[in-house]
Amino acid sequence: MKHIISVLVENKFGSLNRVAAMFSARGFNLESISIGETEDTEISRMTIVTRGEDQIISQVLKQLNRLVDTIKVTDLTRQPHVERELLLMTLKLSKAQQHEIFELITVFKGKVVDIKQKSITIEVIGTPDKINTTIDIFRPYGIKEIARSGAVAIHRGE
Repeated sequence: MKHIISVLVENKFGSLNRVAAMFSARGFNLESISIGETEDTEISRMTIVTRGEDQIISQVLKQLNRLVDTIKVTDLTRQPHVERELLLMTLKLSKAQQHEIFELITVFKGKVVDIKQKSITIEVIGTPDKINTTIDIFRPYGIKEIARSGAVAIHRGE
C-alpha cells in the first residue's frame, strides 16, 4: 500500500541525508521525497512516498522519530490531506498537432512555460493520478522529456 509520510525536521545540513540513509539501510524504497522550508525557516517539511505493509510502515515511522533533527512524523495516508505534484514535460511540436496539443493543455489546466519551433514545454500541477493521466494522454504526441517533483502533501485544515 502507498503511504505518504510528512516529516518535520530541523533545517540543518545532513537532515535529508540521514532520512535517505535510514531508508536505504533498511531496504525500503523511496518512491519520492520532497523537502522545503516551512513557515519557520528553521524547520523543513519532507514529504515521503513509499510502499509497504502497515506493520513495516509502522517500523519506518518509529525509525524516523529516532533520527537526530526529527521534530514530528505523521503518516498522512489515512488522514484528510491535500497532495500535489508538479510536472514539467517537453513535447515534440508539429504544426499538424499544435491545435490539439494546446486544447489538451487547456483541458489539464496546464501552462506553457517554453515554446520553440519543434518543441513545447508545459507545466501541470495536480494529484499524482492527474499527473499520470496527463502523461498517458500526451504520450502519443511525442514526449521528449519529463521531470516530476514527487508528492508534496499537508494535513487538510479544519
